[in-house]
Amino acid sequence: MNIFKAYDVRGKYPQEINEKVAYEIGRAFIKFLSSELKIPKNKLQVVIGRDNRLSSLSLYKNLIKGIVESEANIIDIGLATTPMFYFTICKFKYDGGIMTTASHNPPSDNGFKLVKRKAVTIDIDENGGLKEIKKMVLGARRAREIRERSELNFPVAERSEAAVGGGRKASVQKKKVLKDYLNLSLSKVNLKKIKPFKVAMDTGNGVTGILISEILKRKLFKVYPLFIELDGTFPNHLPNPSEEINISYLKKFVKKKKLDLGVAFDGDGDRIILVDENGKVIPSDFISCLFSKIILKENKGAKILYNICSSNIIKDIIEENGGKAIVSKVGRTFIKEKAQKEKAVFATEFSGHFYFKDNWFSEEPFFLFFKILEEMADTKKTISQLVSPFNVYFHSGQINLEVKDKKRTLEALEKKFKNNKNLAFGKNLDFRSAQNKVSHLDGVRIDFSDWWFNARPSNTENLLRVVVEAKTKKKMEEKLKEIRKIINKT
Repeated sequence: MNIFKAYDVRGKYPQEINEKVAYEIGRAFIKFLSSELKIPKNKLQVVIGRDNRLSSLSLYKNLIKGIVESEANIIDIGLATTPMFYFTICKFKYDGGIMTTASHNPPSDNGFKLVKRKAVTIDIDENGGLKEIKKMVLGARRAREIRERSELNFPVAERSEAAVGGGRKASVQKKKVLKDYLNLSLSKVNLKKIKPFKVAMDTGNGVTGILISEILKRKLFKVYPLFIELDGTFPNHLPNPSEEINISYLKKFVKKKKLDLGVAFDGDGDRIILVDENGKVIPSDFISCLFSKIILKENKGAKILYNICSSNIIKDIIEENGGKAIVSKVGRTFIKEKAQKEKAVFATEFSGHFYFKDNWFSEEPFFLFFKILEEMADTKKTISQLVSPFNVYFHSGQINLEVKDKKRTLEALEKKFKNNKNLAFGKNLDFRSAQNKVSHLDGVRIDFSDWWFNARPSNTENLLRVVVEAKTKKKMEEKLKEIRKIINKT
C-alpha cells in the first residue's frame, strides 16, 4: 500500500485514495490515538480540516463517518490551510487531528496529514505511529474483502451505538478559526508600516485564497490577488510554487506592475515562495537569512535551526548576528522535535517551510511575510537589496537521482571523498583549526575547504536527494558532475 509516505498519506484518487480508505483511516487514527494517549475514545477531541480539491469533501465526509463511529468528538474547521489546522490543535489544546489534503500534488491526488497533540506529525518512523495505522488500515481492507464488518481489526463490538441507531452520539462541533489565526499572525506586526506596500498574492486557486479574501477586507496594504478563487482543478497552474513554471505569471505581473513583492503559496498553504520587485524568485535560504537577522534583533543569542541541505550562508548569518546555528535532519517531524528540545525561536527548511516558537513550532508563512514587509519599511530598502548580501555561495538546489541500492551508493560516495582533506567551509570558520567534517545526520554530508555535498536517501523511493554547494559556480558544477558519475557507476 504505497499511499503511506514518510510524513503523511497520499495517492491518486480514487484508485489509491478513496472514500473507503478515508473511513478506515478515521477509525484507525482514533484507535491509535486512544492507545497513544491512554484515554477512552469518547474523551478524544480531534480537529478535522480540508483543502478545496474536488475529492476532498467526499473523503472528508467519510473520514468523519469513521471517526464518529469510533465515538471520538470532532472539531470541524471545514475549509482551512494546514497552518490553520495546526493552529487550532495547539491554541485550543485538542488531542490531534487529520487534515484532508495532498499539499502541492497535482489535482488528481489527495491524502491526509495526521497529527497528535501539539500538532506533532504522526510519521512512518518506527515509533511515529503511521506504520501502526497502516497495519490497521491494511487489516481492515483484507477483512472487508472477506466479509463486511469483519472482527479482524475493527470488531463489530467496537462500533458506536450512534452508528447503529442508539446510545451515545459522538459530537461534531463546527468551529471558525480563520480570523483568530490571522489575528495571531498580525499581532506582532506594526500594521501602519506595511500599509504603503503593493504586493501580488498568488494562491493558485488553492485553499489559501480564503485568507487573501480576509486580508482584502482589512485593507492592510495594496493587494493584487492572483487566482484566489477556490478551484480544485487548479486551472491556472499546479499548486507547487517551488517549480518556477507555476509562478511565471506572478513573476511577470510583479515586474510589469512595479510592485514591491510577490508571494505564492502551495496547495495547502504551509509553504511560501517570494518574488522580488524585479520578478526574480528569492531562494528560500535567503529568506531564512533575512528572517534570522530580523528575529535575532529581538532575541539576542537565540538558537535557530536549519536543515542539512541548506546553504552555509544561513549558518554564517546566524552566527554573525549573535545567534546559535543548529543543523537538523530534513523533515517536519525532526525540525519540530529538535526545535522544541533546543528551545529555538525559529526553524527553517530549504523547501520553503518556516517554523516559529510563538506558533508552537508550526509553519506560519503569513507572519514571516508580514515581518519582512515591516523590515522593508524600517530599512527603506527593497527586498532585493535586503537579500543581495546573502548571494555568496553557489548552491545546486536539490537534485533527485535514481539508484538501485541507496545504502551501497551512499557508502560509495563516502569512500570516494572521506579520505580527502575535509575542512568545513564558511565565511566565519578558521580553516587551520577546522576538523574533519563527515556527517551521518541525514544520509552523508562531507565538507571541504571550498565546497560540500549532502546525499540523503528518500524514505519511499529508490532516490538519493543530492545537494552540492561551493564557493564558485565552476567548482559546484564540477563536483556535481563527479557525484553523478559515481552514482551512475554504482
